[in-house]
Amino acid sequence: MKQTLKSKVVFPVILAVPERERNLTGRKKVEALSALARFALEISSRKSGVNLGCLTKNEDGAPVPFDGNFWSVTHKTEYVGGVIAQTETGIDIEKIKPCSKTLLKKIAGPQEWALSDSEREILFFRFWTSKEAVLKAAGTGISGLSGCRIEKILSDNSLIVNYNNKIWEIRHHFFGTHIASVVTNGFDVEWSLLNSQFQEM
Repeated sequence: MKQTLKSKVVFPVILAVPERERNLTGRKKVEALSALARFALEISSRKSGVNLGCLTKNEDGAPVPFDGNFWSVTHKTEYVGGVIAQTETGIDIEKIKPCSKTLLKKIAGPQEWALSDSEREILFFRFWTSKEAVLKAAGTGISGLSGCRIEKILSDNSLIVNYNNKIWEIRHHFFGTHIASVVTNGFDVEWSLLNSQFQEM
């Protein structure tokens, strides 16, 4: 039986990684963070009114939709995230920190930087997480970065990306020293940020 989302709302969920998992290394850390990201996805699905189907990836490692529902996860040392949507979606989280001029030039061109006079580091991570989220939604991966362009900045929390002549709408969420970006494509967004005990922060 096909299950559909109860409204045109995307519910991205961000979980703080408990200290024990943060201190793991190697494969154990990757597995722990991946499991937490899947848990964030499960919470997103419950908020969306959808039971998770079989979560599989294709030969390129891109998530395969189930019953018309798209999904995406992300995991970093301090936070993980997950989202399910009835539209192509992707989610990315990054810690905002100083970055080199070389990296600034790599992530965006002069026309993109000219779209805003915001603080360069903040803008860099808005651009970076947006493009990463779009590439996840498109199932392309980082190899498609050169084809991603910031088309328009709508507000301090949203912008438009053009990827392969398709328009993608992005919404941001700032929390502490981090930023999360999610592809919404016209859907409203309700963010959830949970601590290591999985309670609202």
